[in-house]
Amino acid sequence: MLRYRFETRYRTATIMEEDALNKPTAAGADESLHTLSESPCGSLVFYVIPELSLLLPKDTDVYIGQRRTALLRVSSQVGVGRTLEQLLAQLEPRIKQVLQVMSFSHTDVSAVLSDRVRFNPDSKEGIADSMRAFKSSPGYEITFSLLNPDPTSHQLHWDIEGAVQTYIQPLLTKLSPVANFSIDSQTLYYSVLGVKPRFDSSCDAYTLNADSLAHVINPVEARLGSNAASSNPVLNFLLYVPDAHHSPLKIQDHRKQEVPSNAFHSPRWGGIMVYNVNGFYEPEAELPVDISINMAEVMGVFLAQLRLLLGVQSSPPPPGFLVAPRGSSGLADWELDRLMWSRCVENIATATTTITSLAQLLDQISNIVINDNIAEQVSSAVNSLQLAVAELEAGNLKYALQLSKEAILASEKAFFDPSLLHLLYFPDDQKFAIYIPLFLPMCVPILLSLIKMASEARQKRREKLAKKD
Repeated sequence: MLRYRFETRYRTATIMEEDALNKPTAAGADESLHTLSESPCGSLVFYVIPELSLLLPKDTDVYIGQRRTALLRVSSQVGVGRTLEQLLAQLEPRIKQVLQVMSFSHTDVSAVLSDRVRFNPDSKEGIADSMRAFKSSPGYEITFSLLNPDPTSHQLHWDIEGAVQTYIQPLLTKLSPVANFSIDSQTLYYSVLGVKPRFDSSCDAYTLNADSLAHVINPVEARLGSNAASSNPVLNFLLYVPDAHHSPLKIQDHRKQEVPSNAFHSPRWGGIMVYNVNGFYEPEAELPVDISINMAEVMGVFLAQLRLLLGVQSSPPPPGFLVAPRGSSGLADWELDRLMWSRCVENIATATTTITSLAQLLDQISNIVINDNIAEQVSSAVNSLQLAVAELEAGNLKYALQLSKEAILASEKAFFDPSLLHLLYFPDDQKFAIYIPLFLPMCVPILLSLIKMASEARQKRREKLAKKD
């Protein structure tokens, strides 16, 4: 059973913290508080501010910053005539709401263990969230593909290298404790979607409805290629620019409403965005038309999809909450902590399952040979697992995540060792099934000969006894 607990400490604000809380904006206060003291990974700091404070708007009671801090507005009547214990008890419901947003929760447990343990999610959205994100891996490969179905209509120019450095790389740098990332890009010509768009006269555009989106990926995926030298999962992001004969092309949801981003994503695969350029086709334009793609618009969509596919939960905050923008990195510090908690638990569960499966395999095959290197890997995995659990209980999130990654690598290396292939060893019942058809025909004449020899021996013995009589 997985249990999580919070260690709570409280103190009065220092003079410098009080000066930071006197900033004109909550964002400025959050940045000043971070400058004064950086909270350790996996921890949260709540600052209780009076009701008359001008840091928060009137309809806002909680401000969640980019770092690991939150500002809680408390009514002036709450603290009147109350002890410290009574005041903390009064704040407890609000603190639980903040923890539900900023920290590791049962929802995260359900998502990371959905493949191993059956949960009863509260809604269909809970099932979708648990199946959307990629499973934990030491590394991921990200591929950006530009699909040009008709190069004779338009010549596309996209600054993918600059866009990756500006919009994607800051996020990946912040996610470096979780996994390693590699990025590549490609342009595919004459690549069309697997579904023919339909013209909708009501919106004067071609449309793709939600039911047909599932058939879009397979024909395109066959041309994407794959890196055979790596076993890491691949996140595909496709930018499709429709030709002049099927432009504009708009994506509709299940309610027949246009999707604002004109994009969709597939769980544990990637995302596709349709980029319309029909405004570039003037009546007297010479084909092919040179088109420069607005990479800020494209990367804004891909960045949001990347967050979802990597498991960064973005649940709507409760009423009265104000969540600060993520900043240039696209990821708040507390979001990174939540992801690290999730990955750590998932790695521990995966490594435990792998070691258990290996032990069951060894129990089934009695004559299997275990080399010394396999024993060392298993011992290393078990030790890393025990240390990871201990560090996790102590709240040392970074060390726990690193140890869990070492555990999963060692366990998989032992489980997939070539000397432990199932085909090299057979259970006893399979051995009988294989060898009996081979030796039974040979044993029948031998057995008959032995019976005949025994019969002749008995006959001779009887004759000798008769002569003696």
